Amino acid sequence: MAELYQRLKEYRDSGFYPYHMPGHKRNKNAGMMSDIYGYDITEIDGFDNLHDARGILLACEKKAANLYGAEETQFLINGSTAGILTAISASVQRGGTLLMARNCHRSAYHTAYLRQCKLVYLFPQEIDEYNISGAILPEDVACMLAQNERIEAVFITSPTYEGIVSDIREIAKIVHLHHKILIVDEAHGAHFGLDEEIPSSAIQCGADLVIQSTHKMLPAMTQTALLHINGNLVNRDLVHRFLKIYQTSSPSYILMASIDSCIDLLIEGRKSLFSLYTSKKKKFAEEMKQLSLIQIPDEEKLRNKYQIWEMDPCKIVISVKETNITGKQLYDLLRDNYHLQMEMAASTYVLAIMSIMDTQEGFDRLAGALLEIDKQLESKNDVEHQGCNYLKIENHISPKVVQNIDKALDAKAEWIPLSEAKGRIAADFIMVYPPGIPLIVPGEQIDRTIIKVIEDKIQKKLDVLGIERSKSADDNIEGTLVKVII
Repeated sequence: MAELYQRLKEYRDSGFYPYHMPGHKRNKNAGMMSDIYGYDITEIDGFDNLHDARGILLACEKKAANLYGAEETQFLINGSTAGILTAISASVQRGGTLLMARNCHRSAYHTAYLRQCKLVYLFPQEIDEYNISGAILPEDVACMLAQNERIEAVFITSPTYEGIVSDIREIAKIVHLHHKILIVDEAHGAHFGLDEEIPSSAIQCGADLVIQSTHKMLPAMTQTALLHINGNLVNRDLVHRFLKIYQTSSPSYILMASIDSCIDLLIEGRKSLFSLYTSKKKKFAEEMKQLSLIQIPDEEKLRNKYQIWEMDPCKIVISVKETNITGKQLYDLLRDNYHLQMEMAASTYVLAIMSIMDTQEGFDRLAGALLEIDKQLESKNDVEHQGCNYLKIENHISPKVVQNIDKALDAKAEWIPLSEAKGRIAADFIMVYPPGIPLIVPGEQIDRTIIKVIEDKIQKKLDVLGIERSKSADDNIEGTLVKVII
């Protein structure tokens, strides 16, 4: 049994009376969550301190580092967001320049705001067949580093939300040749490098700072994550300083015990768990060959056409691009008619996330639902689907930057109709969530293309953040407001 969890259990069952936080005092009559309260403590004797770990928490972190092959691993209980904030803040001086993939999570942009960073963008490949972003190419990284000597660090996301993996090993060589720091948002890759059927981790491929969400793809509680540190380019004192800033000073022992329990499970049983997963996934893939109109990407075909290093076998992109329905409509069908809750819906696909904890029944239910739905679909109506291929617009257009993010977010602003926003400067992020990748960034000029993208997302009933809409707007564009600088 994981040591931290075991010690929490022993303390719960001991005769010690808690004259300390939290206020529920581990009382069984404290309410609906009282079974969990028994394990919920603060930094008391024998339980270490996450911000100055020297005892049991340090031992837990070293165990995690050993599993992943990292020189140092830090527990994160404010999610990968805290790791991203920390990694960028420790690698780029205030007002410095960061080379960043455009398709990064909003937390990276928030760091740029807090640290007043100047952003230079990398753009991923386009995978037109499925309207998803591909890999970041090593040659593009080399080109941008050669053009801008002020760049202090490189930040990319691999795997992407849809499971596309970049050639981190080659990118790391290029970045280090320029004596810069490579940060990889591997939030969706905490299972990477743990089995031969799974892609290698950025840790193993030479990245300096790697952020992983244990809760996304592994059996750990929501909000748990890891920050791995390697090499001598990173100022570790700065990393530790910013962790104390971005993480709560009252870290949850339940969350930390969840990470430790997950690590123990992987140490003891990952071989059998991944083997079982692989067999279930192969069976599912064979069944999916019966689909006529719904499409699931074929890794071998994509790798032959694009510079994709690898694909995550735990991500299932289910494309309806060639059918008469949208991704959101498929998402709703699976939820309402089959009680299958997908991870997210995009304009032309839905995303399913699988893990080593998925059952055979889970795979079978999804396969059966897709085969049944597929028989009811028709080929797409080109008129209905006009303009739905917005990948290039979303992740490959580079709007004119008029103000830096920090200036734009702090500027005086007003809400105006989306239809009147052409030429105005965005005062807030606008994004579809999930995954939280900005369509436009504060300080960028809104043009007709961006307006069309936002309109398309609204019409397809996707969850667009950063806009305001009247209750009567429904999927009509009228009544949509955006925030712009005065």
